[in-house]
Amino acid sequence: MSSIERLKPNEPRTPVSPQLALRVAILGSIALVMFGIIFFRLWYLQVLSGEQYVQQAQANDQRNLPIAAPRGEILDRTGTPIVTSNVTNAVQILPSALPASVKEEAATYQAAVAQAGGEYALAKERLKAFEEDLRNSKRHATASQRAELAALERQARLRHVPIPPLPRSAVKLRHLYDRLAPVIGLSPRQIDERVIAGIVVLPYAPVTVKTDAGAAALTLLAERHNDFPGVRQEQVSIRHYPYGELAAQVLGYVGQVGTEQLKQAAFRGVQQGTVVGQEGLEYFYDRYLRGKPGARPVQVNAFGEAEPTKLGIVPPKAGHSLRLSLDLGLEQEGEKGLREGIAIARAGGKPANGAAYMAMDPRNGAILATGSYPSFNPNVFAKPLTPSQWEALIGVNEAGGGPLFNRATQGAYPTGSTFKPITAMAALEAGVITPGEAFGGGSCIEAGKEKFCNSGHTDYGPRDLVEALKVSSDTYFFQTGERANSHGNIIQNMAHRLGVGQETGIDLPKEFPGVVPDPEWRAKRDREEEECERAKHVSSCGYVAEIRPWSVGDDMQLAVGQGDLLTDPLQMAVAYSTLANAYMHEGHGTVVRPHLGMEIDDSKGGLVQSLSSQPAGYVHLNYSNLSLVMEGIHDAASQPGGTSFEVWRGWNQTQHPVYGKTGTAQHTGKVDQSWYMCYIADPTHPIVITVTVEQGGFGAETAAPIARLIASKWFNQPEKFVAGSSKTL
Repeated sequence: MSSIERLKPNEPRTPVSPQLALRVAILGSIALVMFGIIFFRLWYLQVLSGEQYVQQAQANDQRNLPIAAPRGEILDRTGTPIVTSNVTNAVQILPSALPASVKEEAATYQAAVAQAGGEYALAKERLKAFEEDLRNSKRHATASQRAELAALERQARLRHVPIPPLPRSAVKLRHLYDRLAPVIGLSPRQIDERVIAGIVVLPYAPVTVKTDAGAAALTLLAERHNDFPGVRQEQVSIRHYPYGELAAQVLGYVGQVGTEQLKQAAFRGVQQGTVVGQEGLEYFYDRYLRGKPGARPVQVNAFGEAEPTKLGIVPPKAGHSLRLSLDLGLEQEGEKGLREGIAIARAGGKPANGAAYMAMDPRNGAILATGSYPSFNPNVFAKPLTPSQWEALIGVNEAGGGPLFNRATQGAYPTGSTFKPITAMAALEAGVITPGEAFGGGSCIEAGKEKFCNSGHTDYGPRDLVEALKVSSDTYFFQTGERANSHGNIIQNMAHRLGVGQETGIDLPKEFPGVVPDPEWRAKRDREEEECERAKHVSSCGYVAEIRPWSVGDDMQLAVGQGDLLTDPLQMAVAYSTLANAYMHEGHGTVVRPHLGMEIDDSKGGLVQSLSSQPAGYVHLNYSNLSLVMEGIHDAASQPGGTSFEVWRGWNQTQHPVYGKTGTAQHTGKVDQSWYMCYIADPTHPIVITVTVEQGGFGAETAAPIARLIASKWFNQPEKFVAGSSKTL
């Protein structure tokens, strides 16, 4: 018999405490509030702000392709264009039409470029430190330093990163390049290199492979466009230099902005791929000439490829024009004169491997014409340069610098006897000499164990100041330098007052600061030599030929423009302009600040901004002393026996008096360097001309005739090359 389980009484339930109930209520309220917040947030995002985020998402897939703005023209003083921009149809290839293998090729190249960029940055830092050291010491680089500088420049500039070849799988693309190559005059390899380089810069932008293919090529591409998939034509603006090599170093050239340049303040906000000024006036006034680029929005898919779109285009705004002080006719005559002088010097057996000139208004420093030889054609930068072309332009194997080097503003030369008017003014102002005192007789004078002689050991006999300048007596000025030595740095101070030995402030990106040696400078170079010899454990570093203190011989050499003096045609033009300016105003002269820019104009010729140039300083020279110096160099150009009298024979000295000084600078192991400086007076358009020809011989042989050609053009006189004596300094 089964037992029957007993019924259990109901178990009592434990009541919920008020505290627990409160907690549950609070947690439930919080959960409800959070759910409400999430609900309303989702409702806000999807309903109220949905359209806004759709627009932002779409914008996230858009890219703006820059549309280059036509650069402003560069005009001469009369408004004649000397640099323009031409619109031409470029041949482009669309990245979206290229196979994936090209992206792999571009990635490989980009990695190599990045590595080269790191090496470049390191070399540039070393180069910058080296140049800063030279600048602070105000010395000219020795042979060993120039070799080190060249090595650093090669590392920084000449690092060529080869683009890998097309992969074998890109058969169709190779066939496209083979068909396109003869049409646009490039090899298939060149086309591929330009495509890869372009993709690396802007992966989604059309790549320009030819800027000016010619009408025949463009017609063929238009008629047979189905045979060239992914190839299109697009109008572009390219820089054009209609006068070729004319004033090339001053005008400069343009090119796509580099990665390092984008870090500079001058190019802040500039987009990658923008064409900017790289040298000369193109660089200095780039912010005015560049204009404002437009934008062509493109839709970019998830693979970074551009797709068709109907988005509106923002048109570019052309750059402003730059009006210069240069006179086109005078510029042409000056450069023609340089070449004629060089040709005649070479016909006479002289190397004449470089030359430069500067023509300036002595009243305000406006540069009327300037040139440097050898020169280059800036139009070559319209297409990529090969490493060998670049090396030739910078002159890797040329001691004096290549065609890009502006000898007029960056040359570093002793001036020979053209420095003597500066010495004369210093000695007169300090009371070291008196105008009527005659001395300097004999063919040589001795100082210590050293002899200082006239060229060819000529004996001019004792001469007073005016006569000594007229015949350019070295012995007279050697003795003047000997006397000046005990009076401190009077020659150096006068040189600095007149503008020699410091940067002039010209509106160009580079200029040589110059060296006017003195005892402090010499002592510093001696210390540098000693430190270098100890650090490198060598017998000589080349800072100085020998470690020694400043001597009287140094002042004697400086007095005739030799020794360690280094300057250029620009600084000497400023010095002679200062003398001329003071002569016009009874001793009160302006140290002019040379300048090329006159004004910025809009595209219609309206004035946007005047480019004023403030004087670099002022001088007050004893007018009686100054008049004697000017008389001496006037006699040198106008009186029989004067060093440049033969050159100016037949010139109307009454209407346009010439104040000129020849110079023959000596270089060890080289033919003498030819110099000439002159001021030609006129009430309305006076001019100062400085000319130098490296290894061109005596001043009257080569440089002075070039100066006369320039002056003849300026004053509308018959133009002819009149060579002077080969025996006059």
